[in-house]
Amino acid sequence: MSIHAVNEMVREKSQFIDRLFAEVGRVVVGQGEMVEGIITTILCDGHALLEGAPGLAKTLTVQTMADAVQLDFARIQFTPDLLPADLTGAQVYNAKDSTFFTRKGPIFANVILADEINRAPAKVQSALLEAMQEKQVTIGSETFPLPKPFMVLATQNPIEQEGTYPLPEAQVDRFMLKLKVDYPSLDEEKEIVTRNATTSPRLVEKIVSPEELDDAKKVVEQVYMDDRLIDYIVNVVYATRSPEKYGLDIGPLIEYGASPRASIYLTKCARAQAFLAHRGYVTPDDIKKSAQSILRHRIIPSFEADAENITSEDLIARIFDTIEVP
Repeated sequence: MSIHAVNEMVREKSQFIDRLFAEVGRVVVGQGEMVEGIITTILCDGHALLEGAPGLAKTLTVQTMADAVQLDFARIQFTPDLLPADLTGAQVYNAKDSTFFTRKGPIFANVILADEINRAPAKVQSALLEAMQEKQVTIGSETFPLPKPFMVLATQNPIEQEGTYPLPEAQVDRFMLKLKVDYPSLDEEKEIVTRNATTSPRLVEKIVSPEELDDAKKVVEQVYMDDRLIDYIVNVVYATRSPEKYGLDIGPLIEYGASPRASIYLTKCARAQAFLAHRGYVTPDDIKKSAQSILRHRIIPSFEADAENITSEDLIARIFDTIEVP
């Protein structure tokens, strides 16, 4: 298919994007980066980790987005006493006819908001891990497929660490994006106060159907990406593991580099970014736009970097400043 044909197809299938942004903006003030990240996650069938202080509209944004794209939504509050069965469901004994039946848990929804995910113990996190990676859940001896689409949008509070369980690296790596949610600006906060002066609920308009969303995802996969841009992505990710090969002196500052998932997600997100811009081809800026969200939780700084207050984001910026743009 020619680039011109792909362009026309993207323009046609991405018409709902601007209306979706506007509808979410009617309910949520600001937080453009988080909103864009969640839409990208939906288009790529991925999962996202939202990190920010309490009260920054993380839950409201996720629920509004789910309503606007007509997907089933379930919020699960993670606590230290949560059990895997509270998440996945369990086999329940029916005394009437002496049989067991399966009662499915809240994870059987399209969009799961795992609130304060780092408060759950390892057993619960491992149950969520199977769901995120395999898109299925095992209850007793039976395995059940999860509904399509299925995505986990998890939140964690970076401030309060008492009573929390650090997420295993294997689980963190399964989140396509790690989105940092910041405080609103002065004008945005004034708008928030004005909007919330009344208690009348804001009804969310249905913007796109699940069928239209499926069509959009198929189009995203067809967005044209030049081989040189794929080489660019692979070089960026490889530089997180072997920076010395690219003339970078940051080797002692990196404990572990990014996994091949980073290359896969950079490619997917770059195509999604082009789609959001109503374009049928990827540019280097599309790659750079999602780079921090994809790589910040996949690069583990060393003790030396921590001692010098160098973050993974600083290391990513240095890599992008060095790798030649095609």
